[in-house]
Amino acid sequence: MPNRARKLLAAVDAAPTERCIGGGIACAPVRLWHWVNAAAILILSLTGYLIGTATPAMSGEATDNFLFGYIRFAHLSAGYVLSIGFLLRIYWALKGNAHAMQIFWVPLWRSCFWREVYQEIRSYAFLTVEPERRVGRNRLAQLAMFFMFTQTITFMVVTGFALYGQGAGTDSWQYKLFSWVFSIWPNSQDVHTWHHLGLWVIVTFALVHIYAVIREDTCRPGASDL
Repeated sequence: MPNRARKLLAAVDAAPTERCIGGGIACAPVRLWHWVNAAAILILSLTGYLIGTATPAMSGEATDNFLFGYIRFAHLSAGYVLSIGFLLRIYWALKGNAHAMQIFWVPLWRSCFWREVYQEIRSYAFLTVEPERRVGRNRLAQLAMFFMFTQTITFMVVTGFALYGQGAGTDSWQYKLFSWVFSIWPNSQDVHTWHHLGLWVIVTFALVHIYAVIREDTCRPGASDL
């Protein structure tokens, strides 16, 4: 994978930068994954918040109400959709075009990468009129996608299945694959807390992401890559 990633990113770096290409870089599988992923994250965020903070009190007998069960079912179902989609996205990063790899491989060791990140920060802070044009995601977006999205999603999938494995039992594949999480945090409540904190990282990223897309489409038509 590292050799493949270097070759793919080299292809991106070799692409012309005198103009920005919009929708052409995001092929159909990436766009489909993006919107399915967005829907799954929305459901996970809403249901996860309710699971973490509890639902309003329901009138009547407990046996007559299954609200929390429905919320938990929606959360677990969306979690499976997110996990499967993320695995397919990793596969497409290896089999797709050069731009498909960008969110998984960040050349932190390259001085030109940080120079471009700095230029984009100046652009978003309105300290420069025109940012450097690139094909694909700009370097600031690439950096944010890697650390705030791909790493956080990985953490959420791992901790989520670890918590699910506790309820499914020690014979479940979830527990067998992810129970090692509890060797790091023996108290499962700690895992719940970190998992809940990951929710707010994702929400923060989503808000910034939506702002950036709207700003790109408004201030720099054709510059958005989604």
